[in-house]
Amino acid sequence: MTFALSHALQQAVFARLSADPALAALVGPHLYDALPPGPPPALYVALGPEEARDRSDATLRGAEHDFLVSVVSTAEGFAQAKAAAALVCDALLGAPPALGRGRCAFLAFRRATAQRRGPGGERREIALTFRARLEDAPPPPSQE
Repeated sequence: MTFALSHALQQAVFARLSADPALAALVGPHLYDALPPGPPPALYVALGPEEARDRSDATLRGAEHDFLVSVVSTAEGFAQAKAAAALVCDALLGAPPALGRGRCAFLAFRRATAQRRGPGGERREIALTFRARLEDAPPPPSQE
């Protein structure tokens, strides 16, 4: 197994979302890997947790990564958050993104959860889970 492609995947997802004009028109510059200090904006997209599983074989090192992209809104109802979530899906679910190392064999939507968050339920959050199959160079030959 390798977790070595995780950073390349994160960079590619961030770049793809940052370059999407429709998403930028709705959320502006509020796409984060980590929220900046201070009060959060009324609508933002954040990259979240990731889980990886080995998918290597005799010819290829690889892993399957499930990663989360969250859309958070303080607007009444879920309409604004759902509109942004749809744009996130549209941006990610075309051709697999190009990675700085290795390759993304596929990227697929897995599930979404929409819920109210915060002490009074004042935030709406949609957690989108995607699955990426990443492949790296084959392992070096054994020196035995």
